[in-house]
Amino acid sequence: MPTVERTITVERPVQAIWTYLTDFTTTEQWDPPTVSTVCTSGDGGVGTTYHNVSRLLGREVAVDYEVVQYEPYRVFELTGTANGMDLRDTISFASGPETTTVTYRSEFRPKGAAKLATPLLAGGIELLGTRVAASLEEHLLAL
Repeated sequence: MPTVERTITVERPVQAIWTYLTDFTTTEQWDPPTVSTVCTSGDGGVGTTYHNVSRLLGREVAVDYEVVQYEPYRVFELTGTANGMDLRDTISFASGPETTTVTYRSEFRPKGAAKLATPLLAGGIELLGTRVAASLEEHLLAL
């Protein structure tokens, strides 16, 4: 299963970082491929759903996400389904005296015919992970 994980430490309080990242509609700001993200139900906690549209490899891909874990200032996790793929995004938070460390992990589980593209997907995900991490750090530092 292709996976990408990046860790970023910024000099910002965990409360501000948590509030920003658990409003998953902010992916429109910090996630380069995201075209739009709307909350379709819920209050942000477990069971909340989001509809995300991203542009990947020149085409738009829709993902319906659901929040499956919500532990304030510790873990925010969503699962999603797109064309032939299951996704799991986990954002972990650790606070220090003057810093917050964010670890963003995305797992991609191709299904059916999409499994054939797994080797290509893995390389693309690594490049995307680097772009997302740089954008995420830039936006977190602006908080």
